[in-house]
Amino acid sequence: MPGTLYLVATPIGNLEDFTFRALRILKEVGLVAAEDTRHSRKLFSHYGIDTPLTPFHEHNERQKGERLLARLQAGEDVALISDAGTPLVADPGFDLVRRCCAEGIAVTAIPGPVAAVVALSLSGLPSDRFAFENFLPAKAGARMRCIEELKGERRTLVFYEAPHRLAVTLRDLASVFGSEREAAVARELTKLHEELARASLGELAERYAAEKPRGEIVLVVAGAPETPPADESEVRSVLRELLAGGMKPRQAVKDVAKRYGLPGDEVYRMALEMKGESG
Repeated sequence: MPGTLYLVATPIGNLEDFTFRALRILKEVGLVAAEDTRHSRKLFSHYGIDTPLTPFHEHNERQKGERLLARLQAGEDVALISDAGTPLVADPGFDLVRRCCAEGIAVTAIPGPVAAVVALSLSGLPSDRFAFENFLPAKAGARMRCIEELKGERRTLVFYEAPHRLAVTLRDLASVFGSEREAAVARELTKLHEELARASLGELAERYAAEKPRGEIVLVVAGAPETPPADESEVRSVLRELLAGGMKPRQAVKDVAKRYGLPGDEVYRMALEMKGESG
């Protein structure tokens, strides 16, 4: 019989946030694959875990996954942990889990902390519906395109961000979403210097342009406010102005649909009707 792959959540800061089951599993399995074995040895030392550790990170995931898969197929139980939190959430492991599923190898999870969820629960922003967006692109152009795509998202948005990029990200979010959009910056969650700053995007952008934050950061941003249905006469008026100004119909339809949050085919229907009326 093949072994079982255990996805074990570990503390995101405070070592006391560790379950009895997680401790038992890490002691019982034959091998623990860790994102950074040097980091994980601190946890192992604290709890007296002497199970062998092997590195498993984004640079060796494919090659090491083959070796882990072979051990699982041979009947050995293996645990996967990340530096902090739940494996696969912005961390390696997806490919290994997919391959285990394809090979009929059992995969189970030992639940625990997730920084994104902890920050969401503390943020004071709506938590009934949310979207985890991981890290925004580091390059300015790609980052702005991604933010533009999220402008109309009504669910609360959760991002991870590096300290040195926080101020720029807040500035870009404020420029697209509006400086008054509510947000929260959670830093060093569960650690000694835990900090949560709640304010508007504009205020947070100013604050972190002046400060140089350190540590792990989660950014929570309120979703787009619900807008009333667009008045059709206003939509037609704007569409008519754009067409009269020489804009090509396809571009005019696209611009108006985006401005009012309407389906493109609906605006296209209006354009056709207006063309029929003028012809």
